[in-house]
Amino acid sequence: MIVVLLGPPGAGKGTQGERIAAALGVPKIATGDVLRAAVKDGTKLGLEAKAFMDRGDLVPDAVILGIMKEALAQPAQAKGVILDGVVRTVPQAEGLAKVTKELGRKVDVVLVFDIADDLLVERLSGRTTCDREQKPFTGLKPGDPCPNKCGGTLVRRQDDEPEAIRNRLRVYQAQTAPVLDWYMGQGANVVRIDAAGSFDDVTKRALATVGR
Repeated sequence: MIVVLLGPPGAGKGTQGERIAAALGVPKIATGDVLRAAVKDGTKLGLEAKAFMDRGDLVPDAVILGIMKEALAQPAQAKGVILDGVVRTVPQAEGLAKVTKELGRKVDVVLVFDIADDLLVERLSGRTTCDREQKPFTGLKPGDPCPNKCGGTLVRRQDDEPEAIRNRLRVYQAQTAPVLDWYMGQGANVVRIDAAGSFDDVTKRALATVGR
């Protein structure tokens, strides 16, 4: 089973993706994961991606999708995979569809984590990050020591300021609305998940859509 996760920043896709993957017994991969792995392994596409990155340029979709195809062809992904952040635009959705078809597979379900903008702003603006480990925390204040006692200090990232969050949400809506329209136009199994509430409640809703 190939599951594509969509949702605005702060909706909890990363956490829920890990939980869904664990429940299904399949890996969760993101664009950044496979990109870094390909660069580290020195694959042909990895070296091509590194050249763009070294110049400070964005890695083209064609290169990323090529790396994603190699990742999906690995035995570890044979049973299924959770894809987090792989599809953000219509061209990426089209590219993923081509890649999976070439592998004799398809996207089985698109899970869309929905949550009100105001709740997301409240959630994200209350998030702090350890300046040493870069691990996020909620319910703590900037300037507090890292709870992990690593010697770091909690800070609020600029992109977690309320206005920056609202701008990120506007970008997400502009990019993702066409993606959802494209998937629905293709007859894909698109399921909306209420991402408000506790992590456990959201996980139960998500797993119910994949038969768990």
